Amino acid sequence: MQAWTDLVLILVILTNLALAGLSSFGTCVRVLAFQGVLLGLVTVGVQQGDLSLHTLVLVAGIVAIKGLVFPRLLLRAVREAGVRHEVEPFIGFATSLLIGTLALPLAMWLTSHLPRVGPAVPPLLIPTAFHAILIGLLLIVSRRKAVTQVLGYLALENGIFIFGVGLVRQATLLVEMGILLDVFVAVFVMGIAIFHISREFDHIDTDRLSLLKE
Repeated sequence: MQAWTDLVLILVILTNLALAGLSSFGTCVRVLAFQGVLLGLVTVGVQQGDLSLHTLVLVAGIVAIKGLVFPRLLLRAVREAGVRHEVEPFIGFATSLLIGTLALPLAMWLTSHLPRVGPAVPPLLIPTAFHAILIGLLLIVSRRKAVTQVLGYLALENGIFIFGVGLVRQATLLVEMGILLDVFVAVFVMGIAIFHISREFDHIDTDRLSLLKE
């Protein structure tokens, strides 16, 4: 079970790197959907075979919301906005991929300065959570398009989710369902905002919105 969970966490790290290095919105959304399914598998793995009803409900909710609902909302927003690729980000894709790669040892270094967690927590869990948070922040600050910034927000939330699954096992259902509800509302509102921004201004470059004058 430990090796299987570590493999899933490695796949999560690879999806983080893919988000940092890809320009196609459609591909990024599908990568994020796959990451949502992986989070469901992580939730199963950290339970060490003790699958209760609330764990199964949480896993079903994760896969349904992060693997299906969020991607459908984002793909619809992309189609309505009429955009396909991130063009001229503040930080180039090759540089972003390099930063994302360097973020992994940084995440491990940050983990080494935290109090030691119980033996039931996989050793890669906390570094993976930190890595997802750092990649999310990178996407938010280095991209021009609102769609990619939403993807960064979701990647950041996925990192917080991994923390919750690993460290708040007794209250996982309540904590994570509350997070999922907040993120669902945020993604819904962001999708509407992207559509209206595109319709009114013919683009969704967030940096150009600062040029608006009263």
